[in-house]
Amino acid sequence: MTARGRDAATPFTEDSGVVGAGDDVRCGEPVAVHGGRVAVGVGARSDLLEAELDWAIRAALTAAGLSPGDVGVVATLDRRAGATLRAVADRHEWAVRSYRADQLAVVPVPHPSARVAAAAGTPSVAEAAALLAAGPGARLILPKSVWSGLTVAVADRAVTTALPRTASAQPGGEAGQPG
Repeated sequence: MTARGRDAATPFTEDSGVVGAGDDVRCGEPVAVHGGRVAVGVGARSDLLEAELDWAIRAALTAAGLSPGDVGVVATLDRRAGATLRAVADRHEWAVRSYRADQLAVVPVPHPSARVAAAAGTPSVAEAAALLAAGPGARLILPKSVWSGLTVAVADRAVTTALPRTASAQPGGEAGQPG
């Protein structure tokens, strides 16, 4: 069970609730991210310390005029989503998303890197992971920035408002009349 009383093995669907810290969500599953409005993407080395990661994310958020409470999800390359990232995410109650290199490689980013592509199999980790985790229509509000050897990017989730369905929008209906 997670801290929110939901069995972490329960698959998510569009209406199954929120993703909480410690929840294991696989790419492609529709989810509703609880908490903040932004996604943080992280490109990190394997010998990363929790304090380094926490500091780098906080520094990036401060640079963007944000706080840890604005974050809903932190994302990275699948082979970097280990205990260090999960510990930091759990402390802040952020969801964790991880992506394969081929999933990140198809995301258009403003700052691709040939060096990262050679090492990780994708020209972007931080920016691509942030954009994917934030969802369709997301935009970068902090492009990749290097903090103590870690790369962090922040993307804002697209916010859409659905208008209530009116009688005039229904087939055969007129304004004020049921369809």
